[in-house]
Amino acid sequence: MSKEVTISSTATVLKAENITAYYKLLAGDVRALEDVTFSLASGEIFGIAGESGCGKSTLAATLSTVMLPPLKLIGGKLFTDDGRSIFELRERTLRREIRGKYLALIPQSAMNCLNPTKKIKDLIFDAVKAHDPRKPKMEILKIAMEQFAEIGLPPRALQSYFFELSGGMKQRSVIAISSLLNPKVLIADEPTVALDVSTQKAVLDLLVRLRNKGIVQSMILITHDIAVLRQIADRIMVMYAGMVVEIGPTEDVVFKPLHPYTEALISTVIVPEPDIKKKVLTGIPGAPPNLMNPPPGCRFHPRCKFAMSKCKEEVPPLVTTNGRTVRCWNYAE
Repeated sequence: MSKEVTISSTATVLKAENITAYYKLLAGDVRALEDVTFSLASGEIFGIAGESGCGKSTLAATLSTVMLPPLKLIGGKLFTDDGRSIFELRERTLRREIRGKYLALIPQSAMNCLNPTKKIKDLIFDAVKAHDPRKPKMEILKIAMEQFAEIGLPPRALQSYFFELSGGMKQRSVIAISSLLNPKVLIADEPTVALDVSTQKAVLDLLVRLRNKGIVQSMILITHDIAVLRQIADRIMVMYAGMVVEIGPTEDVVFKPLHPYTEALISTVIVPEPDIKKKVLTGIPGAPPNLMNPPPGCRFHPRCKFAMSKCKEEVPPLVTTNGRTVRCWNYAE
């Protein structure tokens, strides 16, 4: 599997600034995302990792502007490569120019997300006509056949119902539909979950091929499995309890983690490299916080063996050191 592609360090295709989103419930607000800031370079595969409940899928929904109640954007901005503020665009503009064309989402549990009563080709017609109502069906079908052939799906898949396909073909069909309009940013939320190892590898190979061939320009890959990100991600962002705790090149994050949570997370992962295999697998003590009432200060401090008194009182800022970004008082000072 090759990750090689030209990444422009100067061209930013997506920029998130201080994104905050809550689930507004009768019992109170679930503070699912707090102050999430990062940028995505042109040509980059950007991995997002963290344990269940850290806000990864909420971030995917927020970035794709598919925020259904009770999820509500509280603050922050999201910019395109030409400087447009996505969250400030009108719904019509989002529907015609952003969703599916600039930002496309492969949702979690994608294998069960499509309407089982429609054939794949009809789902594709609906998706394309939402952006271009006048595009002829024959032209859409031609584009779809080319896309399906590109990712190794037979033409008969277009005439099939979703439930008639195998797990691997279902996932590839969802990827084909999501990338049909050649989006600049493809957001893949746990695309390998519930797949066997060989099918996982095929899906990862496909995602890399879509980027390398320019079918999608850049990609955000979300997973709890750092071993998956290690295979194809150029950089990794680690999240904990709704906040960014570390961002850096993949090899640096895996082998030289800065944040105590990143170090603890990697210690729970089995990776076949000799330097990591000889390490003792350990768990992370304690449990993630209740985001209706998160702890003051650093959200990881109740589980952190390096916690200081300041960690329990003040939220550390995101700081950049030697090309790495980290949210920890050990580096902020």
